[in-house]
Amino acid sequence: MKRLRTLFFATLIAVCAAPTAPASAAPCPSGSFCVWRDANFSDPDGRVFASSGDDEWWESWIADADSSWANHAISGPGIKDHVIVYESAVQWPSNGGERTICLAPGQEVASNANANDRGDAHVWAAQC
Repeated sequence: MKRLRTLFFATLIAVCAAPTAPASAAPCPSGSFCVWRDANFSDPDGRVFASSGDDEWWESWIADADSSWANHAISGPGIKDHVIVYESAVQWPSNGGERTICLAPGQEVASNANANDRGDAHVWAAQC
């Protein structure tokens, strides 16, 4: 009986002490880059801009109105999993101009004064 009780408490301690995965603050689909108009992953109209590929010219409702960002990329060898946001559209002959923010895989930015309301386009890249 003593052995069974010891095993029970050892198991209970192990389960309670097990690390849990950090909860994602930003509601963004896996494999996507998401943008919100307001800080802290919110939008007055409840919208989120989500993209799993390059977007060289954002829609008018989010262009120059971005305030929080999340990169929920899927990483792996040879996969472009970082996201670079540019201040201008990335269309020939434009290269997108200045970078406003770059996010590594899993990175979520609730607000950034330097990047706020400056994004017009984004591309996926191997690194920042």
